Amino acid sequence: MKFEVLVTKEELKEKTAQLGKKITEDYKGKDLVLVGVLKGGFIFLSDLAREIDLDLTVDFISVSSYGDSTQSSGVVRIIKDIDSDITGKHVLLVEDLIDTGLTLKYLKELFNTKGCASVKLAAIMDKPDRRKVDLHVDYVGIEIPDEFVVGYGLDYAGKYRNLPEVYVIRET
Repeated sequence: MKFEVLVTKEELKEKTAQLGKKITEDYKGKDLVLVGVLKGGFIFLSDLAREIDLDLTVDFISVSSYGDSTQSSGVVRIIKDIDSDITGKHVLLVEDLIDTGLTLKYLKELFNTKGCASVKLAAIMDKPDRRKVDLHVDYVGIEIPDEFVVGYGLDYAGKYRNLPEVYVIRET
């Protein structure tokens, strides 16, 4: 396999800082809970949390719709639910990449049933060409083309999450 850089670590850092500043402004005086969507969202969530100048809490939910495939199955399974009581709190679901939108649409609907004050979405990357559902993303980082990517939390069969940039994989 050959790896081609699609998004540099500098671009990721700059966009994360911009999103953190906007989130800080929007949630000032509110009880904010960042909910990272595992596994891919953990690196972005970590970087984003450090860019938000507010007292906040962090929790995680683990879902699967890909398995070891490069295509979403469209079926969302919850592997691990959050541990926190989020009743009356403002929840920001934090994801690495919005692809079809099916997973985040499902999660947003699920969290809207949990008595939250609000539920919004943040993602460092977005593939709008792949969208299968109408989904408003409140905090979007970088729009990318319809390519299979790895790095910065994104994986292929569990590998390459630790790469510092986002790469397109090309078969050789």
